[in-house]
Amino acid sequence: MNYGNPAISRRPVFWFVASGLWLAALTAFPQLSGTNVPPAADAGGSPASTAGSNTVASAATAASPPAPPVPDKFRDDLVQARDLVATRQFNIAEAKLVKLLAEKVPDDVRQMALLDLGGAVAAENDLPRAQSIYTQYLDRWPTDVRVPEILLRQGELFRQMGLESLALAKFYGVMTAALSLKSDQLDYYRQLVLQAQIEIAETYYQMGRYADAAEFYSRLLKQTDGALNRPLAQFRLTRSLAVTGRNEETVAAAQEFLAHFPDDSEAPETRYYLAQALKAEGQSGEALRQVLWFLQAEKKSARGHPEVWAYWQQRVGNEIANSLYKDGDYVKALEIYLNLAKLDSAPAWQLPVKYQVGITYEWLLQPQKAVETYAEILAREAGVGTNATPGLQAVFEMARWRTGFIQWREKAEATDHSFAETVSSGSRSATNNITLQ
Repeated sequence: MNYGNPAISRRPVFWFVASGLWLAALTAFPQLSGTNVPPAADAGGSPASTAGSNTVASAATAASPPAPPVPDKFRDDLVQARDLVATRQFNIAEAKLVKLLAEKVPDDVRQMALLDLGGAVAAENDLPRAQSIYTQYLDRWPTDVRVPEILLRQGELFRQMGLESLALAKFYGVMTAALSLKSDQLDYYRQLVLQAQIEIAETYYQMGRYADAAEFYSRLLKQTDGALNRPLAQFRLTRSLAVTGRNEETVAAAQEFLAHFPDDSEAPETRYYLAQALKAEGQSGEALRQVLWFLQAEKKSARGHPEVWAYWQQRVGNEIANSLYKDGDYVKALEIYLNLAKLDSAPAWQLPVKYQVGITYEWLLQPQKAVETYAEILAREAGVGTNATPGLQAVFEMARWRTGFIQWREKAEATDHSFAETVSSGSRSATNNITLQ
């Protein structure tokens, strides 16, 4: 059976919220009052929670550099513009910010207004224009303390635009800029550097450059920073190693993941990579143990992600069983097929698996068990009726043909045996007659 990876088993490709530093609508430039870093917003403009998000960073703990005091007459305009962005009234917000930028205002206010304008344009998904606004900021204030953060935003925008090489250049630039700036905001820059490393790993991962991604994820996991989403980073490391065929390292990474995050939603896919790597390393017995554990796991293990769990149970078992069957390890293959047949009673799943059970019994020289299995398949033909797909119809026809073939072969073997007995008896009789004469 061929499995395409369903939408439910994969998460979205792009990440709009990254450790509170992503600029979408209310992004990470200083607030006029209260905390320095406002909450990140998702693509729809509403605050996004980091819990369960597909980011490799949790909410950043370091705050942006303190916001300078803003005169009241400009404060109201900036607050109103941000409120308009939050309610997705982008055109009005942009007009207000552009008008503010056209006035003679202090540089501190101009910086805030330009960053707010970039955020509004980015939230409106006008990515090239947002890039242009950020470039203007960098050209005018190349030594500003927020340069690393702006480079980070540009990198994320480039990645959204599909320009991964430019995105990588910006992310590497974050680290260079953070090291070159003289500031007492060490925690802030440390978090920015961590985020840049995360984004580099993510970009390589999205590009399919899994060897590079594995190298960066491996480095990230050696850090103890609480901003790192360790389960997702460990999963992506495992998958990157598996895709590049580094089986021994895949086994170690997958076992590390399952030891620490057994209930994570990515655990089923991780166990798949573990079983495949063990099989590739020649550890068929351990691969079988992993598959059987997976197939026989209690239903509570699927809580919260039943569709994903069912998909990977079927895929893991089917692929490993087929591989063992192809290698001639019919005993192990049969054990998995028998467990696979219990996963789902639907004819579309169970009957093809049972047909494979029957074929395996034949290879194990147990024709009677094979016939019994084919009989179970054919007994359900009437119940399926006209709803049988072409694939199921083929299964019924093959089961019928295999049954007839086994019966014919048994009759032929019985005839051959009877003929051999007759010939042997005749030979003994002739020999006795010669002896008596």
